[in-house]
Amino acid sequence: MNRKQRRAEAKQGARVTQRAAPGVREMFAAALQNQRAGRLGEAERLCRRVLAADSRHADSLLLLGAIACQVGHHVLAVDMIGKAIAINAKVAAYHGNLGVALQKLGRLDEAVGCYRKAIELRPDFAEAHSNLGNALAVLGRLDEAAACCRRAIELRPGNPEAHGNLGVALQKLGRLEQAVGCYRKAVELGADDPEAYRNLGGALQKLGRLDEAVGCYRKAIELRPDQAEVQSYLGGALAEQGRLDEALACYDKAIALKPGLDFLQGRKLHTRMCMCDWDGIKNPIDELVQKIKCDEKATPPFIAFSLVDCLQIHREAAEIFVCSASQANDTLPAIIRHPRHDKIRLGYFSADYHAHATSRLMAGLFEQHDRARFEVVGFSFGPDKKEAMRDRVAASFDRFIDVRDRSDRDVALLARNLEIDVAVDLKGFTTDSRWNIFAHRAAPLQVNYLGYPGTMGADYIDYIIADGVLIPDDSEKYYSENIIFLPHSYQANDRKRPIAEKIFTRQELCLPDSGFVYCCFNNNHKITPAVFDGWMRILGQVRGSVLWLLADNPWAERNLRQEATARGVDAGRLIFAGRLPAAEHLARQRAADLFIDTLPYNAHTTASDALWAGLPVLTCAGTSFPSRVAASLLKAIDLPELITTTPEQYEHLAIELAQNPEKLSAIRARLDRNRLSTPLFDTELFARHIETAYIQMYERYQAGLAPAPIHVAPF
Repeated sequence: MNRKQRRAEAKQGARVTQRAAPGVREMFAAALQNQRAGRLGEAERLCRRVLAADSRHADSLLLLGAIACQVGHHVLAVDMIGKAIAINAKVAAYHGNLGVALQKLGRLDEAVGCYRKAIELRPDFAEAHSNLGNALAVLGRLDEAAACCRRAIELRPGNPEAHGNLGVALQKLGRLEQAVGCYRKAVELGADDPEAYRNLGGALQKLGRLDEAVGCYRKAIELRPDQAEVQSYLGGALAEQGRLDEALACYDKAIALKPGLDFLQGRKLHTRMCMCDWDGIKNPIDELVQKIKCDEKATPPFIAFSLVDCLQIHREAAEIFVCSASQANDTLPAIIRHPRHDKIRLGYFSADYHAHATSRLMAGLFEQHDRARFEVVGFSFGPDKKEAMRDRVAASFDRFIDVRDRSDRDVALLARNLEIDVAVDLKGFTTDSRWNIFAHRAAPLQVNYLGYPGTMGADYIDYIIADGVLIPDDSEKYYSENIIFLPHSYQANDRKRPIAEKIFTRQELCLPDSGFVYCCFNNNHKITPAVFDGWMRILGQVRGSVLWLLADNPWAERNLRQEATARGVDAGRLIFAGRLPAAEHLARQRAADLFIDTLPYNAHTTASDALWAGLPVLTCAGTSFPSRVAASLLKAIDLPELITTTPEQYEHLAIELAQNPEKLSAIRARLDRNRLSTPLFDTELFARHIETAYIQMYERYQAGLAPAPIHVAPF
C-alpha cells in the first residue's frame, strides 16, 4: 500500500471523529495517551465520554476493546471491536485487533479469518502477518506460520514480536537452534520485553543449556516480577540443575502469584519428595488428590505414582493432562489401511537411546527381534551421546532415525510415509517425552510400553503392554488402553548386561565390616514417610544392621538422617552410595544382603539390577501398576516368597531374613540358579512373546477388527 492509500484508509477511520462535536477529538487523543501510559481506567472513562457525545466514534470502540483485552475481558473486547467494524469495515487495524481478542478466547479459526481480512485490506500490515503466523503456529500449521512471520519481518525488520513469533514456529518445528537465533533477535530489538526472554529461556532449556536458560528466566522476572509462569519455568530449570532448594523457592513464588497455576502443585510436591522434605506433607498430598477428583490440573500424571496407590486417581490425573495438553490432533488425515507388508513394521520412539535405564532393558530385545517377520525402526528424539550404548542401540535397528529437529507432526508424517504398522511409545508422560507424535497418529496401531507405568488415558493409544500380576482382572477398568497380557513379566531385560569383575570390599563402600546390609537404590522421591517408618522399625529389630541408599542430593541425605534420629535410630546407620557406571553399580550390590523395596512406587529397573546382580529383592505389592512391578519380576524369576501384600508382612519378613541366615542363603542360591533358567532374563523368549502380541494386534487390524485385549500364551 502506498502513502496515498494509507492516507485514504486513515481518513476512512477518522471520518466519524471529524464529524464529531467540538472537543471529541481532544478527548479521544487524551484517552489514547492515557491508555499508552497504562492509566486504563482514565482512558476508558474518556472513551465513554466520547461515545456519549458521538455513539458512532469507531476508534473509541476500538480503544475500549483494546483496554478490555489488556485486562483480560476478551468477550467484551470482541463485542466492542465488532461494533467498530460494523461502523467501518474497511479499516485493517480493526480486523487485526479483533483477531487478537478472538485468539485470546481460543477461537483460532475466527482469529485467522480476521488477520487474513486485515491483510487483504492492507497487504503491508506487518503486525497482522506476525499475528497470523502466531495463530497458525498454535493450530499446528507450522510451515504456513513460519512463512507469515518471515513476511512480517520483510515488511518491518525491526519488529521484535515478528522475530519472536517466528521463533515459536521454528521451535515447534523442532528447529531449536534457529528458534534461539530468532529469540535473540527479538531480545535485541525489544530489550525490555519479558516474553522474548521467556521464550529464549525455554528454547535454551530444551537444548540443555541450563545456565543460559536460568539467566533468561531471571531477566524476564526482573522486567516483570508478577509472571507466575516464568517463576515456574525457572524452578524447572533449577531442578534440572539439581538446585532443588532454589527450585522449591521459585515454585512457592509462582503459587503465591497464581495459586491455581496448571500442574504446579504436583511439581512442588515432587521436588519436596526428591529432597525427602516431609514436614507436614500429608495435607498437601491429600489436597492434591482432592483436586484431581475435582478435575483440576493439579499435577503431571507421572508424579501421582509416587504419592498415592490408587488406580482411579492415576487414570483421572492422566485424563486431565490429556484434555489440557495432549488431545488427539486431526490436522493429518485418517490413516488409510495399506496393504499387508511382508514384514510387520515396528517403530520404537524414545529420547533414551543412550546409557539410560530404558536402553539397558531394551537393547537385547531390539537385537533379538525376528528379522524374517519384523522390520524394526528406531525414532530418536533424545541427545546424540557419543557412547557405547548409543552405538549398540543404533546398530540394533534396521533403520535408526534422529528426529530431534523435526516437529511432532512431521515425525508422525514420517512414520506414516514409512508405513509403520505398530508405533511403540517408550516414554509416555515422562521427562523428554513427545506424546504429541502419537496424538497426530503416527501409525494405525499405537502402544504404551515400559517408560510410563500406567494408563495414559488417551484415546489415540490403543494398547498397553503388561502382565497378569501388574493388572489383575478387577483392575482392567482403570485403563483406557486395551491390555496386552504377556505370560511372565511385562519387562524386557538384556541378558548381555555386563557386571564388573571387580570385587568391592565393604571398606571401599563405606559399609561396616560386619552386620546385615539392607539396601534400596530407588530414586529418593520414591521413599515415603510410611516406608521410612517401616525401615526404621526393621533396623530397630536387627542389631548392627545398616541401610544403604542412593546419594541423589544433599538435602535428601540430610533430611533422612534427621528423620532416622527422630525415630530413635542412629543416623550413622544410613549409608549413602554415590553413582557409578552401570557395570560397577551392579557389582557393588553383591556387598548387600537384601534389597528392600518402596511403596507405592516400586523398584523397576533397580529391581532388575539387583536380581541380575544376585541380590534378593523384598517387595510389598500394592494395587496400582507402579506398585506391582517388583512382584511381576519376582514371579517371573520364581521367587514368589519375596512378595508381601501388607506392610506388616513386609517388615516381618525383612527381619526374619536377617535373623535366619540359612533361609536367606537358600533364597540367594535359588536366585543364582534361576537367573538364567527362568523367563525374567531370557531375552529371546521375551522377544517371541512380545512379537506374538504385535502379530495378533496386526492381524486384528488387517481383518478390520477394533483393538481388543490380548492374552499371549507362554511358549
